[in-house]
Amino acid sequence: MTGHGWIIFIGRRLVVLAVLLIVISFAVFCLMYISPGNIIDSLLGTNPRTPQEIAYLTREFHLNDGFWEQYWLWASQAAQGHFGISMQTSLPVTDELRSRLPTTLFLGFYAYILTMVLGVGGGMVAALRSRRLADRGIVAAAIVALSTPPFVAGVFLIWLFAIRVHWFPAAGPGTGFVGQLWHLTLPAVALALTAMAYLVKHTRAAMIAVLDQDYVTFARARGLSSARVLFGYALRNALIPVLTMSGVILSYVITGAVLVEATFSVPGIGQLLVQSATAKDLPMLQGVAMLIAVVIVAANLLADIAYVLADPRIRLGRGRS
Repeated sequence: MTGHGWIIFIGRRLVVLAVLLIVISFAVFCLMYISPGNIIDSLLGTNPRTPQEIAYLTREFHLNDGFWEQYWLWASQAAQGHFGISMQTSLPVTDELRSRLPTTLFLGFYAYILTMVLGVGGGMVAALRSRRLADRGIVAAAIVALSTPPFVAGVFLIWLFAIRVHWFPAAGPGTGFVGQLWHLTLPAVALALTAMAYLVKHTRAAMIAVLDQDYVTFARARGLSSARVLFGYALRNALIPVLTMSGVILSYVITGAVLVEATFSVPGIGQLLVQSATAKDLPMLQGVAMLIAVVIVAANLLADIAYVLADPRIRLGRGRS
């Protein structure tokens, strides 16, 4: 695992991800281009319009240009971080995204930590207590969580912990680290439940398979402590397939915040996406879609790196890099 190997590995991944972003940007622009209606109707609505206003908006949004000219202009500006002006607020889309992104990232990473800690922990307990009461209870809870949409879980959590017992606030993002942690606990739990249940099932299956391997039996026969066998041999190898899902989980908890943010009135990217879709704010929709694509691509790159770090059998820069 030399520095040169890391450069080759990350370089290849970045090239693939850059091509993927180009394809996604083209798909996003095509969807907006062929969507019903046009920008002028979205901006003016049912208000009276003059030929001068129509001519100005046509020039401003380059509506008389061809498809490829419009796409190249939009893509070149998007590559520099400029997605135009929001139709709702008349503010730059980049400024709107920048103001809301920290809240969504805080919520997403909070849910991700809960997912990984409780999901892996629950899967370990279920595997160690296989076919016992604890195992049956954890698996049953995971099935219920998998069957519950995040917004339904959010409504239940609000009713139970915000209205009945008054442990957590029902809405709002909070201020400061502690305030955000307190206000976003219920949204994070609602967002993490499905991914947590999915991770419990995979961790349990991986742990059961690893605990039956010969090297675990030999480690126990050598007199190693139970903790060392569990964490140094069993868990490390069981986490390798789990790490392949970590990028998907991180993408899910960050991009899947749309309904959760709307349920808890959290002013993040998800709520902005809902508002933009309702108002047919095309520049904002394009900006949010590209931001989500970047998050997904970055999360999968991090998952690839984590997988290589966890599995010593992979040799960077050779064959399966």
